[in-house]
Amino acid sequence: MNSNDLVTIPLVDLRGRTPSDLLRDRSEVAHALIEAASNTHGFVSRFGAKLLLPFADKVSRSWLERTNNPYLAEIDAMAKVLQTPGTYALNLSYEWGCTSGAFNRDGSVTLLRVLDWPFPDLGKHVMVIRQESEAGEFYNVGWPGLSGMLNGMAPGRFAATLNQAPMRRHGWLMPIDWALNRRLVENASGLPPSHLLRKIFEEARNYEEAKKMAMDTPVALPVIFILSGLKPGEGCVIERTENSAAAFDLGTSERVTAANHFTSPLVAIGKGWRPRTEDSPERLLKSCSIDGSSLAHNDFSWLEKPIINDLSRLIVVSDASVGRLIVQGIDGDMPVSKVFQLTQVGNG
Repeated sequence: MNSNDLVTIPLVDLRGRTPSDLLRDRSEVAHALIEAASNTHGFVSRFGAKLLLPFADKVSRSWLERTNNPYLAEIDAMAKVLQTPGTYALNLSYEWGCTSGAFNRDGSVTLLRVLDWPFPDLGKHVMVIRQESEAGEFYNVGWPGLSGMLNGMAPGRFAATLNQAPMRRHGWLMPIDWALNRRLVENASGLPPSHLLRKIFEEARNYEEAKKMAMDTPVALPVIFILSGLKPGEGCVIERTENSAAAFDLGTSERVTAANHFTSPLVAIGKGWRPRTEDSPERLLKSCSIDGSSLAHNDFSWLEKPIINDLSRLIVVSDASVGRLIVQGIDGDMPVSKVFQLTQVGNG
């Protein structure tokens, strides 16, 4: 793609306003994302979306209501704005791969995340959303119409992201295991992982509080959180089931990283786990070779396959100690946006 064709990632100031307000302002972006998601696999997915999304919305909203989800009213407002099937279901969508890690570097800690997702056009429509809460300001790297958070940086507090956890095995073929896991979610009462991450950014005043919330708060399904703080050693990977947690702390190591499979004792629970993608072990191994000093370069030329792959949509690098946030939207290994740079607290 010619550099002149690359889109500019907008910095949206949402302080004093709500994600529903953002959706009202940028509803055309949300509609474009829903249409692109429905067209992921051409006619088959378009037909499936038309047939199934209304039912999926009904089931999703019922679950949110039953579990007293704190963001249900906000998602209701979003649904009224969009007036199209998919608002509830896509807010609970959780079918991606990622490679993430925390790296000791130059007296602080840098967080890296590469998001992989089959949905097209995510990189072209990503936004950096400046929000605030009683705990402080934070920058949400996301999209209009999304109530939860997948990536964020809170200057002077912490940075965090989440990876999809492996799929729990039940001793059947993968489609049956998937359906049985959906049934477990229907009976769960914890927060969706993306909603817990948002709650962490809204309430945690520092890295330690963020880590405690990520480890102790019940979640609706397994997840992997990656956090970084302000000082060397303040970083961790937290592997979660609904009510259990195992943490790998950065400490004096050069890095601590995660893909989409468990490496803690949680892997022995039940009948085991399926990595979300076949290359998850290879992506984790490759992430262990990244030199933290390379994260100072904003062109991302240091990222290699299989971390970058056909489904890659987003690269985020952040350092909360200096308010540094670097973002680029991609489509596979091709950039679709210019590099967004927030280089110091309070400036974008």
